[in-house]
Amino acid sequence: MPQNPAENEEKTAASASKPETWKKAWMASPGPVTYSDHAILFLKGFCMGTADIVPGVSGGTVAFITGIYHALLTAISSFNWRTFLQALRFRGKEALSELHLRFIVTLAAGIALAVVSTAHLMHYLLTEHAVQTWSLFFGLITASIIVVSHSIKNRISSFPTLILGTLLAYGITSMIPLHTPEEPWFIFFCGVVAICAMILPGLSGSFILLVLGKYAFITAALRNPFMLENTQILMIFLAGCVTGILGFSRILRYGLMRWHDFTIAFLTGLMIGAMRKVWPWKVALESQIIRGKEYVIREENVWPLMDGDLVIAMLLMSAGFALVLVLEKFSGRSSAN
Repeated sequence: MPQNPAENEEKTAASASKPETWKKAWMASPGPVTYSDHAILFLKGFCMGTADIVPGVSGGTVAFITGIYHALLTAISSFNWRTFLQALRFRGKEALSELHLRFIVTLAAGIALAVVSTAHLMHYLLTEHAVQTWSLFFGLITASIIVVSHSIKNRISSFPTLILGTLLAYGITSMIPLHTPEEPWFIFFCGVVAICAMILPGLSGSFILLVLGKYAFITAALRNPFMLENTQILMIFLAGCVTGILGFSRILRYGLMRWHDFTIAFLTGLMIGAMRKVWPWKVALESQIIRGKEYVIREENVWPLMDGDLVIAMLLMSAGFALVLVLEKFSGRSSAN
């Protein structure tokens, strides 16, 4: 029986695109190619991880600043039913070639190193030099708002969405941390919500955990992860994170493709509303000792004093602002190349 020429062409194309070795499958997956590309992406991941450990600063904001936000959502969305079914059918090479693992592995390595290596440094800076540290972040996020908003084409029609995002972020950052259960279902829920906030510009996953009353609970488990009880906690939390990021990244990616201006306006509003949390000058109104450490659960923003510290803070704000503009220009050139 004669074969259909179209079917022959499809089979030929499929066999040509099928990677012969695991190495070729790995190199066929989207991601950085040269050592310098890997180094740059690793550094961006390191910056994301540093931001994620600070309650009030989002790794998603850093992804936006460094120009990898769309690539991040696309990479996460590459984990889908198609690749899962290919793996079940023992077509691992084809699945690997479609996954954006080279991107994710390099970025995740930078994030992981930052979480492990800078946690104590950031704690020291936020404790001993809080105004100066928050000033730098304030400058970074202010410039980020300007950079991100430039991609909104129709600003009038998307303005209500920007207001909605602003009010939502402002309301969330005004919440007082709660006392919540330690049941497995709630730990799973915390993982889902925290990871969604982590990839949203303006909303910090660490702060969401504080609001949900589980920041100290999760960080305590991380200090001794090989205890059976802590391992169970972290596995449940990680399962929530995986579930949340696989689902929510698709929603964000679809929004950026289908309603670009409205989605960008909403994300910009989130960053604007979160500025309340990043304001450098604040006084603690109420604090609480949790597992031997003091956590501020209610604070109020105040105006700075006219002194030498204000000059240093303004210089750091300017440095953060300029850094974002330089990164944005550099990322623009890299994309063009």
